Amino acid sequence: MAVGDRKVSGGKRVRPVVLVTLLSTVLAGLCLLSIAVGAAGIPLDDVVRALFGHPPSRLVDNIVWTARVPRTTLGLTAGAALGLAGALMQALTRNPLADPGVLGVSAGASFAIVVAVGVFGFGSFYGYVWFAFAGALAASVLVYFLGGLGRSGLTPVKLALAGIAVTSMLSSLTSAIALTDPDALDRYRFWSAGSMADQDSTTVLRILPFLAVGAVLALACAPALNSLALGDDVAASLGRRPGLVRLQGVAAITLLTGASVAVIGPVVFIGLVVPHIARVLARSAGLGPDHRWLLPLSAVLAPCLLLTADILGRVVARPTEVQAGVIVAFIGGPFFIALVRRQRLAEV
Repeated sequence: MAVGDRKVSGGKRVRPVVLVTLLSTVLAGLCLLSIAVGAAGIPLDDVVRALFGHPPSRLVDNIVWTARVPRTTLGLTAGAALGLAGALMQALTRNPLADPGVLGVSAGASFAIVVAVGVFGFGSFYGYVWFAFAGALAASVLVYFLGGLGRSGLTPVKLALAGIAVTSMLSSLTSAIALTDPDALDRYRFWSAGSMADQDSTTVLRILPFLAVGAVLALACAPALNSLALGDDVAASLGRRPGLVRLQGVAAITLLTGASVAVIGPVVFIGLVVPHIARVLARSAGLGPDHRWLLPLSAVLAPCLLLTADILGRVVARPTEVQAGVIVAFIGGPFFIALVRRQRLAEV
């Protein structure tokens, strides 16, 4: 019997093609809502007409293509990148608490960007994005080093605590640098909350090459991740090279997280929540813990969560907006606590 036809204990199976169709439909619907909802609401039929080149008015056409489409496209690309990075981190570390935000990767990228802008005066994206990559990589190394100290070695809870400690330290340093420049502080406060507002169409084009390379590296890791889940010795006996796989994974995480943080800020918990939802859906479709499915599912689910948060942020406090990062943190915080209590992870 084919993998997609296996039954899953505890409920009826969902065919993979049905699952993919359903998720694609949900994502398309959220994209339309993201374009329609805002300070100036646009009916969905007018949105569709504008997208196909027949806008009801010049104002609607301007709102759709100048403001809403770039914002929605950014949510799609950055969300997919953060979802992929989170799923990849959890697979490489075998840690259900792994996430670019929780393990300090986003904070490292944020700190490096603020240093580049506030200290060295880099103002262009291609000037400070390289600092974002370096900061993300350096923070990852520091967290793993701190998490591995002690008699018990590296455990999931120690890794999470080390990530929280490094994140707090880097966030404090970032704020200290931003406070030295009032103009930089105003920009930083908005950016650090995690927002996709006020972005033009060139923003996505600037980050797309980095995200494309990171996504290819991440998806190419999927077969090897299935082998690594059985242990390094088994993976090596199957012809895998665990060291190279982890190096490739770190490169992908650095590119995906660094480029995303550079434009939308350090949005946390997306990489934590989404892979767990992807595993539940994969089990419901009889796919099991196959990363060839888990990674693409995470890349589709993450934009759904980010766009939902962005849409909610526009309507819960009208006429002002609540940044998407705040809404995601409101959802992800309780999930993180519940996950720690449920997993019965190793002691500190």
